[in-house]
Amino acid sequence: MKQTYQTMRVSRSTLVASVLILLGIQIYPVTAAQPMRTEPAINEPTPVVLFLSGDVMLGRAIDQILPHHNEPVLFEDYIKDARDYIRIAEEVSGPIPRPVSCDYIWGDALTHLNAIDPDVSIINLETSVTRSDTPWPKKYIHYRMHPENVACIASANIDIALLANNHVLDWGYRGLAETLFTLDQAGIGTAGAGNNLNAAIRPAIIEIGDRGRVLVYAWAHASSGVPQAWAALADRPGVNRLDYLNTRTVQRINDSISPIRKPGDIVVASIHWGGNWGYDVPSWQTEFAHRLIDHANVDVVHGHSSHHVKGIEVYKGRLIIYGSGDLLNDYEGIGGHEEYRADLSLMYFASIDPNTGDLVKLQMIPTQIRKLRINQASDEDAEWMKDRLNREGRRFNTQVKLEQNNRLILGWQ
Repeated sequence: MKQTYQTMRVSRSTLVASVLILLGIQIYPVTAAQPMRTEPAINEPTPVVLFLSGDVMLGRAIDQILPHHNEPVLFEDYIKDARDYIRIAEEVSGPIPRPVSCDYIWGDALTHLNAIDPDVSIINLETSVTRSDTPWPKKYIHYRMHPENVACIASANIDIALLANNHVLDWGYRGLAETLFTLDQAGIGTAGAGNNLNAAIRPAIIEIGDRGRVLVYAWAHASSGVPQAWAALADRPGVNRLDYLNTRTVQRINDSISPIRKPGDIVVASIHWGGNWGYDVPSWQTEFAHRLIDHANVDVVHGHSSHHVKGIEVYKGRLIIYGSGDLLNDYEGIGGHEEYRADLSLMYFASIDPNTGDLVKLQMIPTQIRKLRINQASDEDAEWMKDRLNREGRRFNTQVKLEQNNRLILGWQ
């Protein structure tokens, strides 16, 4: 099976090369000593580069090591003080400084963000940004970060924080309102939650100069554990929650995208769906992702909720990430589910053709959570990630190769 690591289209040069081979004329590949083309040829559009990440969980232990922090009280069955999560992490990784600077938590990720300089950076912020002391009743895991730490999100030049998830209302409607206000004041766009249904449905929009715009929509599906009571209504704050992933839902999504989308826009559909563990990608997810591309003109489907990375698909030229993993959490030192290596994650950098919405290139940086920060993964761990992505990508006809500096490059049929 022939794999391409750039695009699905057959270029004119490829056709010429095929003819030469049929005529018996030997052709030689470009060697490493020859310069590689790093810019599009004349008349080719400059791709729009998106940074996509999975869950970023800045509550509990991480909130406690930041310059400002809430009271450490928790309402969990076994741990009642958020500082105990710091102690557990230190038992396996050694001392963790505190308080830390805002950029500490991003660690080696900042090097890659600065080097690649994406046009739009998007994270799933699975934390309420609030001082609220009133937790959502009968919910036993609550994440919150002190609002004065919002500069820690901004320090990584994050453009959009996705809020359609199962932790944004951990501290009630007051916590959600303060989260929305704080992020807005920091100049960070949001999608997937709002003070009413219209606000929750509304996309975050980023203009990319003369290359159009990026429209980011966010939904939370019931399968990710988002309570029905969290669904935004016309007169109630909440998240953009989906009960059913059927044809009618796709039509409703298309009806919300069509009036806003302009020629040259790139549409990202970000979905919090499925459970936390397991590599299986159920048919209802693949079918819904395909319908979004076929019938709602979505260009990128960005899935998250699983604590580990899952398989990747390129469908009709469009990127589908079924599970992005946790880019940052405070699970360090907590046993269970070791086979999934939840300490490992990926920074996804997707280059998208603004004229077609097709994926041009996907490069991924393997990372590891250690000392409550993002670190460059080791050579061994990068190899493990490559093998796991290849195993899970087999059903989608995708494959990755490991390049210099442990960058993973996606290939597809």
